Amino acid sequence: MPAEAGAPAPDSLHALGILAGGGDLPGRVAAAAQAAGRPVFLVGFEGFAEPPVLAPYPHDVARLGAAGRILALLRAHDCRDLVLVGPVRRPSLLSLRPDAEGTRLLARIGRAAFAGDDGLLAAIVRVLGEEGFRVLGAHEILTEALGPEGLLTRTAPDADAMADIRRGVAVTRALGTVDVGQGCVVQQGIVLAVEAIEGTDAMLARAAGVRRPGPGGVLVKLVKPGQERRADLPTIGPATIAEAVQAGLRGVVFEAGGTLLAEREATVAAADAAGLFLLGINPFDGSW
Repeated sequence: MPAEAGAPAPDSLHALGILAGGGDLPGRVAAAAQAAGRPVFLVGFEGFAEPPVLAPYPHDVARLGAAGRILALLRAHDCRDLVLVGPVRRPSLLSLRPDAEGTRLLARIGRAAFAGDDGLLAAIVRVLGEEGFRVLGAHEILTEALGPEGLLTRTAPDADAMADIRRGVAVTRALGTVDVGQGCVVQQGIVLAVEAIEGTDAMLARAAGVRRPGPGGVLVKLVKPGQERRADLPTIGPATIAEAVQAGLRGVVFEAGGTLLAEREATVAAADAAGLFLLGINPFDGSW
């Protein structure tokens, strides 16, 4: 996905700040930026960021509610551009325990703090911009990580699977329109599970418990309509494939050009080894 039209190029004279959640994507973004000659500084969110991912790079760790400390760290390391990457479970306001700066920022986020994830993330991006930072999408640094359109595996969906995919696309787009989730599982035309605050892994675990006899279902992951693409793009990786196998699925479908494929070669290899299909689609095309 190209950078926003008319947007200036990232300022490579200053460090790229990476606000790191879980998984390996924060490290991949850091490695790509360094390979392009850009310094990086990572702020790992306590309880989410993985220490081995942070370790090779300049970094510090802060809890989610410590906005004052986070902004001070970014400014001290001369970060002007930021990337928000890696899953973070949305905390309750009670457990967030915001510091004074966090309380000030929450007041500016306003009612979006109580909205869906995309509404909240869009508000966070706006407030960070007002604080003098420019938020970039992970896909603007990891340009090769966006999943392409078409079949990536040896196994292909049959007619029944395609019917489940069409049903899954309709359901997931409806979920996204009301800012609920980015995916669902459909088997034999029946929606086994939809994604909400629990995330994809938990959704797949639920789907495993209610799957029906016969041909397995499909996982469909799409970008929400109108989603702020600089944060929380759908992500699929080897762990997703492993969870899909445990759930008895026979395929995974993602939005081409809008989904991050973490460890693409390993993800495709895992799907091939399990006999699953991995298919990138344009949900607005319908030719699939």
